Amino acid sequence: MKQMKMPGENEQMLHTANRPRKAAPAMPAKSLDALYRQPLAAKRTGALYGAFPYPTKISPEAIALYIAAHTKPGDTVFDGFGGSGTTGLAALLCERPTEELRAEAIRLGLDVQWGARNAVLYELGALGSFVGRTLTNPPDPAAFRKAAEDVLAAGESEDGWMYEARDPSGAKGSLRHLIWSDKLRCPGCRSSVTLWDACVSLDPAEISSTFSCPKCRHEAPMDDVQRVTVQEQDDVLGEQRALRGRAMARVYGSTGKKRWSRRATAADLTLIKKIEAEPIPSCVPQALIPWGDLYRKGYHQGITHVHHFYTRRNLIVFARMWERVESYRGALREGLRFWLLSYNAAHGTIMTRVVAKSGQKDLVVTSAQPGVLYVSGLPVEKNFFAGLRRKLTTIAQAFETIHGGSGKVEVVHGSSCAVALPSGSIDYVFTDPPFGANIPYAELSYINEAWLKTFTDRTDEAIVSPDQGKAIDEYRDLLTQSFSEARRILKPSGKATMVFHSASAEVWNALQRAYQDAGFDVEYAGVLDKKQGSFKQVTTEGAVRGDPVLLLGPRRKAEARIESKTGADECVWTVATALHRAATAAHDPAEATAQRLYSRLVTHFLSHHQQVPLDADVFYRWYAEQPLPGVLCSAGD
Repeated sequence: MKQMKMPGENEQMLHTANRPRKAAPAMPAKSLDALYRQPLAAKRTGALYGAFPYPTKISPEAIALYIAAHTKPGDTVFDGFGGSGTTGLAALLCERPTEELRAEAIRLGLDVQWGARNAVLYELGALGSFVGRTLTNPPDPAAFRKAAEDVLAAGESEDGWMYEARDPSGAKGSLRHLIWSDKLRCPGCRSSVTLWDACVSLDPAEISSTFSCPKCRHEAPMDDVQRVTVQEQDDVLGEQRALRGRAMARVYGSTGKKRWSRRATAADLTLIKKIEAEPIPSCVPQALIPWGDLYRKGYHQGITHVHHFYTRRNLIVFARMWERVESYRGALREGLRFWLLSYNAAHGTIMTRVVAKSGQKDLVVTSAQPGVLYVSGLPVEKNFFAGLRRKLTTIAQAFETIHGGSGKVEVVHGSSCAVALPSGSIDYVFTDPPFGANIPYAELSYINEAWLKTFTDRTDEAIVSPDQGKAIDEYRDLLTQSFSEARRILKPSGKATMVFHSASAEVWNALQRAYQDAGFDVEYAGVLDKKQGSFKQVTTEGAVRGDPVLLLGPRRKAEARIESKTGADECVWTVATALHRAATAAHDPAEATAQRLYSRLVTHFLSHHQQVPLDADVFYRWYAEQPLPGVLCSAGD
């Protein structure tokens, strides 16, 4: 690569990379500098954020700052990838900003007018549009809470016996959760043993990756150990199915205020046998799963329909709760459905799991692993009633926060490739498009959509998906169509703020080509600092933490696209070194991390209308090899 002349002071790189290269912004430069130069914190807490589990959410409070800074009261905001409705929530929060939100605006020096904004959200996903519509147009909170309490009381009265459990002393208590265990075939003695007995130890808690037979002491890597398969009668389909054999491993319960745990007993088995005699409610969906990119033939063995993700107990309990909710009407019924589904797939299925954390005496129960449909060898069955009672408080608080405002939010279940809005009718766009192949939203949402009996049309799903036959070109074309519609409905001077995340240069360059072909270019770029990364941002090799934020404005010159071809002339390592020096000089440890520096590298090239030159994992390898900042590229690199 050729070296390109850099600014005289490398410590200015964090500032220079984010400044507009072409046109002057409509907002005061100081406000833009505050919004886009410094990382804006996006917390993953609060009732609005926690009301419903949905992939890649952004806190509505963070979005509210962007909306308030770019609009005035009465303006209309558009989001073509509405997700679970956070842009709509943010628009509504502008009418009732919290003290924390007001303080953050003052800290950043933002000149904002608080007041109601309106929003129009387009969301292709059936589940996302349901969640967004319910959250932004909630039922009366008091009526919701009373109805939910009534439904919960009826459920516990009629079906609470299914979660009865005796404590170690024999006293009557209730089940909190139950860990099931896959059955394994020992390669040595050929006995059937549980994964729990072969791999799990407590105090300290550990799940070993080595199989150790408790009967013959044979040891083997888990990949060499065969799972036991059994035949089971499927009462929903009226046929036999083959699935992984499982046994109860450990029971966790409570008696009064005392919590306890023990191994499974004959009494637990008797209760399971009693539940097996209970009929399956007719409302259980007979929904064949259209498996795609998330299918794994190993742990998805025997899972062909939605109801296969449940234990029989939790399937019956949830279905009967669903039937009780169906007796309500209108917004109240939608709010109650929202409540049930908020716990359903993430906590009520066998995708719930346990993990071993350092220093813990016992395994820690968590939710389903976000972004996948993973079923572990130690699936957890949680008490639906206890979980729904906990969720009730959070959801009621979320409804109370939003209900009664004067702002209007319309959520359209449809594709943003064809928006039914007049040209020039929108004041501002805030959006968070799908990140290439990162999250297959339609496939993830199918379990909850089966209960709603409304499914996502995947035709216009913007995704890189081998199963859907969509490569990077198809993904880019769909983004271009969506961005073109956003450009059409924006007022001539309107701006669009876009949050995006990818570790792939190919995906970043597809995004750049899409917004440029739609008539946009980057005016400012920054980073949204998510205080807790998503699962894939934490675990995926080469993942990026801190999502780049781009302020897009109308492309003023036809030749702006030509600059994208010149990225190869600018030495990426020179840019990286300058960014590293600037981050070090800023004395902010977060800025000097490899993940944050890659985000800064991406925003540098995009804000200079150049293609992103390399993937995150390549950058991270270079970063790891640098003993000190200051390595420049040599001729021919």
